Amino acid sequence: MFTIETLTTFLGWCSIISSSILIISTVLLILLKSTVEKIHSKLFDIDEKALPMSYFQYLGNLKIAIIILNIVPYIALKIMF
Repeated sequence: MFTIETLTTFLGWCSIISSSILIISTVLLILLKSTVEKIHSKLFDIDEKALPMSYFQYLGNLKIAIIILNIVPYIALKIMF
């Protein structure tokens, strides 16, 4: 059974892991932009000019999800206890 301390620890680690995935995704998209665009363009049959907007939306949505689902509950639990 979960205690408040266990849940707080769990959300803390979720925040760290999710933030790491966001950072790695961002760095890889920046460093390997042309390669990733070619792969995704062929894989999903999308114009290469439309891909940067898709990447921007992906990273933005991931960041919002991390903040809302991991970081905010973690901070709320830390403040409570």
